[in-house]
Amino acid sequence: MPTLADVVRELESTYDPRWAESWDAVGLVCGDPSSEVRRVLFAVDPVAAVAEEALRWDADLIVTHHPLYLRGTTSVAATTFKGRLVHTLIKNDVGLFTAHTNADVADPGVSDALAHAVGLTGPLTPLLPSADDPRRGLGRVGSLPAPLSLREFARQAARGLPGTAGGLRVAGDLDREVRRVAVSGGSGDSLLGTARAAGVDVFLTADLRHHPASEFMEAPDGPALIDAAHWATEWPWLAEAARRLTSGLAGKGITVETRVSETVTDAWKTTAECEDLK
Repeated sequence: MPTLADVVRELESTYDPRWAESWDAVGLVCGDPSSEVRRVLFAVDPVAAVAEEALRWDADLIVTHHPLYLRGTTSVAATTFKGRLVHTLIKNDVGLFTAHTNADVADPGVSDALAHAVGLTGPLTPLLPSADDPRRGLGRVGSLPAPLSLREFARQAARGLPGTAGGLRVAGDLDREVRRVAVSGGSGDSLLGTARAAGVDVFLTADLRHHPASEFMEAPDGPALIDAAHWATEWPWLAEAARRLTSGLAGKGITVETRVSETVTDAWKTTAECEDLK
């Protein structure tokens, strides 16, 4: 029976913690390295609903993309939702492991899975390559197998991503031709200038704020923008991470069962027109 230490070792060989940003918090959050691991649940967010799903499935480990304690803490008292989550996991012998910005820049990583989900094919290259290895980096740039209008590509992307209340927001001429596409899982404001310099037809990411997006669209000849839910752009990575874990362990004669959480942890639950609220 594999131990938590075996699984963590394999995860960190795939998503090296040294690749994480200096402000990030990745790795093992809770769990006894000597404990046995049979089942591993992959999810985007370490929240109560995911912990409940793990307990129903009898998981021994949860692997999430987002950290539980990104800014540190001095207490895990069960007076906050994070403290209650830690108590729940420890009481039930469930470990928690995080791969965040180290998974963002991996090759393949979060944005590779996003690119495939929205229909990009052929070689993918980092939008912003890592200084120490140009094969890794933030975002990905790729091509569609055949050109589409922005309207058609947005519909294709919506079909490829898990559904959320907000759907996709699109900025640009809906009839413009789209061939080259840049994507970045998670918040992409910081990559707007990089996407423009890359000469792509559209940049698909999440969490675009009003002012940066508005100013970006005022400049001529730039790419269109597609803004998706943060959770939705990172969810496709889970299946790839699970596959890499099982195949890596299998090569060492170790077997674990994995599952991708389908719990929608996007914060927004619905949309409403102003008329609906009267």
